[in-house]
Amino acid sequence: MKFGEIFMEYVNGEQETFLHQCSHVEYKQLKKVLKSCRSCKALENSCSNQTEDKKDNTLSQICQCDSSCPLCDQKFFAELMKEASEIAGCFSSRVKHLLHLHVAPGMQRYMLWLGQCVKNDPQDLVREGQMLMEYLMMNAIAIRKILKKYDKVHSSVNGTNFKSKLRAEHIELLQSPWLMELGAFCLNCNNPDGGESVGFFGSFSCDLNATEPTMTLMLPDNIKLEYNLICAICLDTVFNPYALSCGHLFCKSCACSAASVLIFQGLKAASRDSKCPICREAGVYANAVHMIELDLLLKKRCKEYWKERMIAERAEKVKQSKEYWDSQTKYVIGY
Repeated sequence: MKFGEIFMEYVNGEQETFLHQCSHVEYKQLKKVLKSCRSCKALENSCSNQTEDKKDNTLSQICQCDSSCPLCDQKFFAELMKEASEIAGCFSSRVKHLLHLHVAPGMQRYMLWLGQCVKNDPQDLVREGQMLMEYLMMNAIAIRKILKKYDKVHSSVNGTNFKSKLRAEHIELLQSPWLMELGAFCLNCNNPDGGESVGFFGSFSCDLNATEPTMTLMLPDNIKLEYNLICAICLDTVFNPYALSCGHLFCKSCACSAASVLIFQGLKAASRDSKCPICREAGVYANAVHMIELDLLLKKRCKEYWKERMIAERAEKVKQSKEYWDSQTKYVIGY
């Protein structure tokens, strides 16, 4: 079965109610745009075979598809950018809500479940996680396939360049930090003691004993994602990790140090001019994602290390707070 048929079956299948609340790639519509563009190219070729005196001015205006087509590009890329942005936003908000239900304290969790009128069953969370993972992967594959088809029709690299643009706009689906959080959630729910977890529309594993600790996500369509869990600043396994908007992962204390803010102030206090220590992109701290599920995974599997880092960070936080308020007091009273 071709992917287009698989995707339409997914859109119109059991997940229809779920998808009704979320955007998805209009795969069929985008294929129609490319099909009309391909017809335009055929007309152009037939025009070029005619003699100069029999050329039709109308056809010459229509047949402008070469390595790129302005009319096609306007419809195709504008629509795809809009859809990718909506999908990324929907995915992040749904995962954020799901994980909030998972890690919320007892009474708060009960009140959240009561407000949502949902059964207080961990399996409901797992099923929601499975649907979100399938939702992301089906749309990510659809975008990959349609861009590949675009390049084939136009004999260009504009589709490949568009992928780079998605990454620059931080809406490339497979680069989302929430995907990493969902993978950690899967491991926490299905296999908290270690090893591989299968069933979330792919398989997930986490090797924390390797020279470079990694979390691996094996997904459909031969997609393999590997996340390095080493902080590029302290060169140790991340603790209390945050993912910046650019996607790079750091310990909270290390990221605060790089942004020249104190730990108790948090990353939102960072200046807009503060840059990522790795890619040097500015303005990536304001929307940093606290990787709570990943931190919980490390807490379960590296208990001694996690406890040691917690004590060290707490001591540093107290020290910074004391020094800060001492300096503020001296400034106010004048000595």
